[in-house]
Amino acid sequence: MSVMVFRKEVVFIVDISASMLGVPLENSKNALLDALSNLNPVDYFNIIAFNGDTLSYSSSMELATEEAIEKATRWITISLIPSGNTNILLPLNQAMDMVGKAGDLIPLIFLITDGTVEDEREICNFVKGRLNNGGLSCPRICTFGIGSYCNHYFLQMLAQIGRGYYAATYDVESINSRMGRLFRNASSVILANITIGAFKHLDSLELYPSHLPDLSSESPLILSGRFHGTFPDSFIASGTLADLENFVVDIKVQKLKDMPLDRIFARRQIDMLTSHAWFTESKQLEEKVSKMSIQTGFPSEYTRMILVQTCKGKQAPESVLVKKKMADMIGQRIISLRTLGVGFGSLTATVENLPPGAEEEKSPQSAPLVVKAASDCCSRLLDCCCCMCFIKACSRLNDQCAVAFTQLCAALACFECLNCCCELCVEYC
Repeated sequence: MSVMVFRKEVVFIVDISASMLGVPLENSKNALLDALSNLNPVDYFNIIAFNGDTLSYSSSMELATEEAIEKATRWITISLIPSGNTNILLPLNQAMDMVGKAGDLIPLIFLITDGTVEDEREICNFVKGRLNNGGLSCPRICTFGIGSYCNHYFLQMLAQIGRGYYAATYDVESINSRMGRLFRNASSVILANITIGAFKHLDSLELYPSHLPDLSSESPLILSGRFHGTFPDSFIASGTLADLENFVVDIKVQKLKDMPLDRIFARRQIDMLTSHAWFTESKQLEEKVSKMSIQTGFPSEYTRMILVQTCKGKQAPESVLVKKKMADMIGQRIISLRTLGVGFGSLTATVENLPPGAEEEKSPQSAPLVVKAASDCCSRLLDCCCCMCFIKACSRLNDQCAVAFTQLCAALACFECLNCCCELCVEYC
């Protein structure tokens, strides 16, 4: 059965600072050309290249005709030359001024960058102020981060505020496939402006993501969170279809007792909470992320794994994550491992225009990059796996096998090899 998708107006904001020289920009160009070729003739588009200044393909939105796509292809090939530094606010403001004027089009803004800028919190506040109406003509902002020098939590926060999608790659060779998937997900909207009636009956609610994105035909809409109060047995969800008709559905609630949902969604919630903690500079949220990380076993920016070697015959102490407690462990060898988080970007590397992956291969500082390189490699295989089927299969194993699989999954999770596959059969299963 064919599903009608929204017509859209799309602005691509592409980083052409000097750090994008070579493979990063060439692969980004290829991904951009693929995205343009997948536009429908009734869609509109524009392209803004940015470094310290901006360079626009057109002064206004262009209809995605075959002739316009060919002209844009030549412009991309000739005009996108890497140089200069990075300024994100300027092109983002220009893109938001271009879209949202037609009432029957979904406005999409795609931001592609490999760098960090000083005014990231100001950018989030600026976008938050511009998108306060939240209607159909309100731009959806999707972000794509390349490498470990950009602040991925800023990009996640920006996508959450803009009710869009976030994606990233730490391997420049996978830019095309990752960015292509992001574009397909964001540009195939079948239900917009979604509201869920169940939230009205709750005393309190923590929702991840905090702003409801649109429903795409290419991926499920996954919401998770915590609540206080009585969750109803059924509730109404509504939204706007591509023909601008209102859509209402009655959803029955299923309560699953044997599925560890808190662990299935732990990684997603930790990342989203970390982006909020970064944005608000809240120590309380940082503590909350730390506790969630300890309880679920997933790494975070605010926790660190340690190894404690005890004397033979003595019982090893419980997990110790506070330096003050470490001082009391006299006579024991303590090895503090590097954090497995991705960090909050590197302004120094961005100013110096260091390309993605410029870290020394064997330097301790490159640990997050090594972790993410493993993630990119393994996720290509795991994208074909169905997490729900895996969980059901494990439930039929005996205790010894279950323990072995649990330890294996915990080890993979530490290196972030289990990515989207742990989110209920996401995308390709």
